[in-house]
Amino acid sequence: MKAYGAEFVGTFWLVLGGCGSAVLAAAFPGVGIGLLGVSLAFGLTVLTMAYALGHISGAHLNPAVSVGMWVAGRLPTAQLLPYIAAQVMGGIAGAGVLYLVASGKAGFDVSAGFASNGFGEHSPGGYSLLAAALIETVLTAGFLFVILGATSTGAPQNFAPLAIGLALTLIHLISIPVTNTSVNPARSTAVALFVGDWAMSQLWLFWLAPLVGAAGGAFIHRALSTE
Repeated sequence: MKAYGAEFVGTFWLVLGGCGSAVLAAAFPGVGIGLLGVSLAFGLTVLTMAYALGHISGAHLNPAVSVGMWVAGRLPTAQLLPYIAAQVMGGIAGAGVLYLVASGKAGFDVSAGFASNGFGEHSPGGYSLLAAALIETVLTAGFLFVILGATSTGAPQNFAPLAIGLALTLIHLISIPVTNTSVNPARSTAVALFVGDWAMSQLWLFWLAPLVGAAGGAFIHRALSTE
């Protein structure tokens, strides 16, 4: 149960910190953190929780990561669905706190996006469904490849959280203009529930593509790994 609690807390932190940076700080007049700041914020949430919770649950904080770990043989089948459930619930709790904070400002409109992921007219840069599916699949595969490699027995010790956090930062730098960056179904679900409407109707992609990508990344790592 401690592992599931850790996944709840860690994913809460990821959504509050990452999506919070986008909703509250990205465009703040004069000193907004912009795309670079949001990218760094997502990376920092994973880096900090990997150090804080990695020894308890592995700090997956993401259903796609859990699926990738399962494919790689590092997560027992019996723990897969409980991990995912804890992550989704933690993400929703984080989005709930963010909603309460954001709605404290006059003129707040959740329908404006609330850091939701989208494609087509709801892509920040107007990218198509195909482009969104491709970038989410490939980047999640790369993310899993980094995670599995950085946490392998032959990797430098104690540096895995740094590599993983920087990888997530890089992923956001690449793909925020395309999909607002998911690579994490729990993060996508959490904010989409508050937006409803188009965010919920497009949510399927931000489950399918990351899960397929994660499985692919895990298979590639297993093929190349010497473990």
